[in-house]
This record gives sequence, structure tokens and C-alpha cells, in this order.
Amino acid sequence: MPPASVAFVAIALAGARPAAAEVRVAALIGAHMVVQQGRPVRLWGTADPGENVRAGIADKTAQSRADARGYWTATLPPLGAGGPHTLTIQGSNTLTFGDIWVGEVWIASGQSNMDLVLSRATGAAEAVAGGCPALRLFTVPRTTAAVPKTDVEGQWQVCDANTAPAFSAVAFHFGRDVQRALGVPVGLILASRGGTPAEAWTPRSALLADPALRSIVDDYEKVASDPTARAEIEHALAAWEARNFHQDRGNTGEARGYASPRSTPKGWSTMNLPRPWENAALPIDGAVWFRREIDVPADWQGQPLALSLGPIDDFDVTYWNGERIGATGSETPEYYAVPRRYTVPARVVRRGRNVIAVRVFDHYGSGGFMGAAAQMNVRPQSGAADALSLAGAWTFKIESRLKPVIADFATRPKIPEASNPESPSVLWNAMIAPVTQVQTAGVIWYQGESNAERAFQYRTLFPAMIRAWRAAWASPELPFLFVQLPNFADGAHPAPLGSGRWAGLREAQAAALKLPKTAMAVTLDIGEAADIHPRNKAEVGRRLALQALRVVYGKDVIASGPVFQSSKREGRTMRIRFGAVTSALSSTDGAAPRGFIIAGGDQIWHQAEARIDGSDVVVACPAVSDPVAVRYGWGDDPDATLRNQADLPAAPFRTDDWPAITGSRAGDE
Repeated sequence: MPPASVAFVAIALAGARPAAAEVRVAALIGAHMVVQQGRPVRLWGTADPGENVRAGIADKTAQSRADARGYWTATLPPLGAGGPHTLTIQGSNTLTFGDIWVGEVWIASGQSNMDLVLSRATGAAEAVAGGCPALRLFTVPRTTAAVPKTDVEGQWQVCDANTAPAFSAVAFHFGRDVQRALGVPVGLILASRGGTPAEAWTPRSALLADPALRSIVDDYEKVASDPTARAEIEHALAAWEARNFHQDRGNTGEARGYASPRSTPKGWSTMNLPRPWENAALPIDGAVWFRREIDVPADWQGQPLALSLGPIDDFDVTYWNGERIGATGSETPEYYAVPRRYTVPARVVRRGRNVIAVRVFDHYGSGGFMGAAAQMNVRPQSGAADALSLAGAWTFKIESRLKPVIADFATRPKIPEASNPESPSVLWNAMIAPVTQVQTAGVIWYQGESNAERAFQYRTLFPAMIRAWRAAWASPELPFLFVQLPNFADGAHPAPLGSGRWAGLREAQAAALKLPKTAMAVTLDIGEAADIHPRNKAEVGRRLALQALRVVYGKDVIASGPVFQSSKREGRTMRIRFGAVTSALSSTDGAAPRGFIIAGGDQIWHQAEARIDGSDVVVACPAVSDPVAVRYGWGDDPDATLRNQADLPAAPFRTDDWPAITGSRAGDE
């Protein structure tokens, strides 16, 4: 039995015996799933202790016997790409799953930029219109656990216009690009959660095994066991939120009749929903009202209705014909991602014209309706009739317009408990450990924002996490492709020239490339200075797909921009030599490349002039007669324009090993 299977059984044996006697399978096994081509097909589940379990797909079969605790595992021989197939599992009962495909399976994980759904990304409508029939999607629920779990909830879905908008934009574009390049089905398993540090995704054993990381666990456990310390942190967190997030000063729109069916809206505008209102040219925080009139069938009158609006960011109060029927506020965990489902009392349901009104308050970041069109509907609770879609045109009016703020998340206090997704190992336990039984082609990862304050530690933490994942999958060279953080103006931490928290984190990310079968997608050119969640996820997915085609599938593609190789002083200039260049370098706008800074022995940085010389760049500054070091793209939001013939950006780099933050002359920043 491979090590990963041993780990699974060990974890399972630690739990209680399954209550059900009939044969069952894990959630990741089911209709519409994709299994990894060319690898043994692992199946697992529960049954009566000692029960024989038989499995078959195509012309392959396998047998297993449930152990004393009722757990079984079975392994079918490898299959070639194709489908659809039918999977049958038999014991005391028979389970049959159709639409099973064989192709490439990828795990997509990280924090909010991996979590950001397609409907919130640029070009979502065009992406969905392009179709995705050969993709299958599985979303692991965002949850935590104190110890490793053996299963997750959820089910495989066919990728289509209803499911794609609510799936990760990065993973969607990555998967579709890989599928189109290889011509085989692709299955995507998404396990991501916003605002989470890498240690939450790392097994406890891996953190404890490294002296440089052990303090993460020790500090957490020390505070978690001290009620006084916990109370102080809760108080500090409330104070932090009051300083960093806008506070709702009160609902004034209700008194103005914004929810009333008797009022006739004047001065309201129109917005198609669902979408974040920033995507509709409304770059604000604050309170915005939305109204929609619908025509209710006569036979719905006098029936309670089920109203679904999808996730709303951040808070809402929802009305039906002027009566409040539901609200979601800060008391709800992950309020910004929770789908709104409210009951409409029968007494307020009328035949004909009815008015739905929703007051949305956004205290930070994006605001508005964040789900898929399929999540916005209303139907009788009895389910006796088809739903009415609520996607499309709504009217809206701004109640309070607030300037977007930049929150200092690095100083946000963390509540030490297993339910806090920032706690060590809790996301590994709940969202990754149960997935490690799945044979996979590799992992795509987009995370680091929550570790930017601890960039030096990330040099150890990130590789430790990768090695731990590989150990759990029993695959020492499991491909691990990651996104280097994009440009972002971290206004909470303005930095001197040649420094920046995100610059340090990018360097720590790049250091992980020393591990085999790793690759990095550089995104320094496609961030948004004022938004930590840039919308161009299609290009992020494309660059990850290029790396997969090169590293995993051996395709002859250019997957990286210019990569620093060496530097050499030539009089008053520095010559920088690059790799991943087969013709002359270029810049984004055709002008001399920007983003270079230069320093002498005094370690004071100056903006540099640069010129392209074939596959080299020559850098100089009149103020630096004796140059010794160059940095490129070194800042939170640098203006960096160097590219190669494949129109891919150069990765940031530095030729020195000085402290990340050094002095700069006035006027040089």
C-alpha cells in the first residue's frame, strides 16, 4: 500500500466506526468526475466491516474488503484518456456513476486571488460564451478542522454557463487552456479560501519538524490556552476592524421608501446583476440599494417562497414588498461569500407585481452581488414550480458613497482557535488532507498576500509546505506551479525606493524554484495598484497553463519572461544578462525599459536609465559613478516594462544581498 493510503487508513482508524452498513464512497468519487490518465484509479469509502467490495470501470476491475472499522480502499488499473465511462461499485448494494472521464486532474489552491470567481473577473461573459464542455469542476467547501479529515462535502459538476461563473477564474482559465492544448478532459478540484496564510495550509507535523517554523504552532497553542489572552485579542480585533473598515452609520433608505412597492423610483440607474459594482464603473464603498419588480404567477399567491440571491459582499438587508425578510451581517462567518437564501412569508406574496429590494453595505474591497446568474432566483418552497430567474437588469441608487480604504491586514489580530482559517494547519486538515487520495497531475497555487509581513519566514515556510504536500501525495516531484504576487500599491506600508513588503515576498516565492518540478507565473504587469484582487485572471491562468505545458507535459513553449542570469560592471554601467530569451528583448510600450534602479557602495538607490542590447540590458545613472548593484521591479507597485519575444514579463530580481529595506535619497522615490 502506498504511503498516502497508509496515512488515509491511519486517520480513518482514529475516528468512529461508520454508522451506515451499505457501501458508500467518498464525495470526490461520483458522476461527472475526471480521473488521472495513466495512473492507478484510487477508490475509497465505507461499508460493513469485512464486506467485500467490487469496483469496475471500462474493462478494469478491482476488489477490496472493508476493514474492522468499515473502511475500504480499492485501486483500479490505469486508464487511457477518454470517456464517458460508467463506474460501478458493489457490496451489499450497488452504486452506479455515469459520465466518468479520464484525463488530467489538477488541484487549485491558495487564498482570495485563487478564490475569486469567474463572474468577478474581466471578460467573464466572453469566457462563458466560449464554452467549457471538456472541463469538470469540484469545489471543496471552505471549512476548518482541528485534526485531518478523511472526506469533504461536495460533488463534481459539468462546466457550463451555470457553474463556471461561480468557480475560480484562475483555475477555469488554466484548465481550459490545458484542455485545449492537450485535447483531453480536465478535472479541477478547487480548495481555496480568502485571507489565509500558508501555515494554515501546512500540516502540523511539517511546522513542528522545522525549528524555524515551530514557533508558529507554539505561539498559537500558548495563546489558545489562555482565556485572558484570547479576550484581549478579541478586543483588539474589534478595534482593528473599527479602524480599517468603514462602519455602517445606519439605514436611511428604508425611511425614504426605497423598499416600498408604493414608491416610484426616480433618479435610479440600471445595473445588470450579478456582478460586483466596481465592474459596473462604481468604484466606491458604502451603501447601495437595488430593486427588481417581478410578475408572480397567480398560483404562487399565499405560498411561502424561497428567495436565492447568491453571495453578497459584504452585508445586506433584503425586502419583499417593503417587508424585511432577511439580513446577513458581520455575525455570519465569511459573510462576503455566503449565498443569501431567504424565506418570503406567504402573507406578503401577491399575484402579479411584486417588488424585491436589497440594501447592500460594502465596508471594504469589492461590493455587490458576487455569485452566478443561476444562483439568483425565486420559487415556491414546495418546489412545485420552476424558478423565476432574477439575473439581469436591476435598478440601483447610492445611499452612502464612501471612498475605498486600504486595510492594514498585516496587523490584524488573529483569534487562536481551530475555526479561524488563519490558524496553523486548519485548512490542511479540512480541505487538503481529504483530497490527497486523488491521483493528480499537479497543483496550481496563488497565495502569499497574507504572509507579506513575514517574507523572510516564507522562504522556509513555502518550500516546507510544498514538500509536505508531496509527501502526503507520495509523489516527491508532484508538479507545483505558483503565481508570483502582482503589482499592488500597498498604501498601508509605503516603502522607500528599492524595498517593499511585496517585493520581499516575491523574492521568497521565487526561492522555491530551487525545488524540482516547480514553476512560477510572473504577474508583475497585470496587477491593479488600487485593488489587491486584480481582475485579469485569464492571463494568470494562461501563464500557469504555459508552465504546465512546459514542465509537466514537455511541450516546446516559451513559458517565462526574461530571467536574470548574471551582472557585470562595465565602467559607469552595469550589464545585466538574461535567460529565456531567443531574440532581442523588448518593453511594454516600445520605449526604453523601466523598472531598474542602481546603487553604489553606499547602498543608496537611484532610478536608473536602461537600454536594451540584444538579450542584455545596460543600466546606468549619472549620480552613480561606481555602480555595484541593480534591482529590477523591486517595489510593491513598480513601473516595470521589460519583456521577451513571447510578450511575457521579466521576473523581478536583485543582484545584491543587502537588507531588503535600505536608504534612498530624497527625490529618488
